Amino acid sequence: MNIYLQQGREKLRLVIRALHRFWLISKRLLQEQFNKNLYTRILFTNVTVFVIALIILMIFSSLMVKQVTYDQIQQELLREAKRVNFALLQQTDSSWSIPPDQRTGGQVQAQQDFLKYLADIFDAKITIFDMTGKITATSAEQEMVPGSKVDEKFLEMLKKASIATTRTVEQETGQPIFVAVVPMGNNKDALKNGILLETKSSNLNLALSKMRLYLVSGGMVILLFIIIISLYLAMYISKPISRLTATVAELSRGSYVLNDKDQPLDEINVLGDQLNKVAARLQKIQTESRKMEEERARLFAEISHELRTPLTAVQGFVEALRDGIVQDEAIQKRYLDTIHTQTVHISRLVDDILELSRLESGNVTVEKLPVDLNALAQGVVLSMEPVAKRTNTSIRLDQKIEKAIVLGDADRMEQVIRNLMKNAIRATENGTIRVGVETRQGKVVLSIEDNGIGIAPEDLPHIWERFYRIKNQRDERLQEKGSGLGLVIVKKLVQLQGGSIEVTSQLGKGTTFQISFPAFEQI
Repeated sequence: MNIYLQQGREKLRLVIRALHRFWLISKRLLQEQFNKNLYTRILFTNVTVFVIALIILMIFSSLMVKQVTYDQIQQELLREAKRVNFALLQQTDSSWSIPPDQRTGGQVQAQQDFLKYLADIFDAKITIFDMTGKITATSAEQEMVPGSKVDEKFLEMLKKASIATTRTVEQETGQPIFVAVVPMGNNKDALKNGILLETKSSNLNLALSKMRLYLVSGGMVILLFIIIISLYLAMYISKPISRLTATVAELSRGSYVLNDKDQPLDEINVLGDQLNKVAARLQKIQTESRKMEEERARLFAEISHELRTPLTAVQGFVEALRDGIVQDEAIQKRYLDTIHTQTVHISRLVDDILELSRLESGNVTVEKLPVDLNALAQGVVLSMEPVAKRTNTSIRLDQKIEKAIVLGDADRMEQVIRNLMKNAIRATENGTIRVGVETRQGKVVLSIEDNGIGIAPEDLPHIWERFYRIKNQRDERLQEKGSGLGLVIVKKLVQLQGGSIEVTSQLGKGTTFQISFPAFEQI
């Protein structure tokens, strides 16, 4: 016996495992199909919602139909009970109050025949009982058992109310039985007997079955329409999405020409507009990146070119000195001076490149504090006078106002003025450099004017470019050459402090630089 139980348990475990495995596989397949694409998702969702709604509708309809039918049956049963009572009252020759054991055979048979007649008319079982619950007469075919009683609840119903109905369930078939209890006789008479009517609703289940059949048939037709509408809706939504997918694929391939055609859905139009903005931004970024790459490549080429010339010169002089080719001390000294000059030039070039790199990357910050350009220009002029005297050049400071207060960084402004003064001294020999400070239309203007060799018209637009040098006779004789970055640094420093710089020049007559800053009004 134990062996059979153990084998049964093992088989049950195997069946449970198989069912669990089947459930997991079915669940995974359903999830894969549901998440596969838009068609299956919309179709699966609509069909599932409709089936659930149909099941709920069928359950609710069945409950409502049952409730309405039960109410109608009970109401009809009450009317039939009153009619039965009225019909019994018309039988004056029959005494229903006589106990069954005292009735004659003819009376019992006559009462039962009349009850059968009424039962056939009203399609109900009729039972008459006294106040103790004993059955005195019945329409049933079988012989009445002496001393049989009705259920106590029917007797209680008769005592509590004049007319009452209830519903019970037949134990053998499970069908509902509707019962009506009414007092027998007139209301004026003392209550002695009660009438019990019992009936079954034989056609209720058939009506419910037909209703479910109609609901299922109509539901299948509606489901077919839902499937067709779901497919159409999925296609209606998926087509613009497919176009957007193709657009994104074009973006990934680097094509930024998008379709501007309006889509049928507002959400798709909004998404398309956003993709157009992204495409325009990517195109702009790509263009800027290409320009930056070209600029960086050009910058590296320019730096390599600028460093190659002095390094080649230094390398040649060093090799000559190392190999002992030059024995004359004067020539050796001249070689060493040249090497020193070129290394200083390389060092200045590297410093200027680093300074320009910091300015262009935004890593340089300036503190904007009140600065007096008069005092600042005067200090730079005093420090540059010894350098100017080497070329027999004089510097004149023309202060047209007492104070010229602007917002800026004193160190950076001094760097700007010093660089422009160096350029003026380099371009002037046996001449004069004038430095002036004045106010014009709410701005403080600092001008540096020289009467040097000037700048040719074809060179003037290029002086703000990196590594651009003006070719002139004075520059050829100078040992200290510029890096070609000074004016670029000057312009960026001026712009960083909220100012502007302009230049005018005539070849052979001189050059004038003007820097203007908004005047600072002290409160």
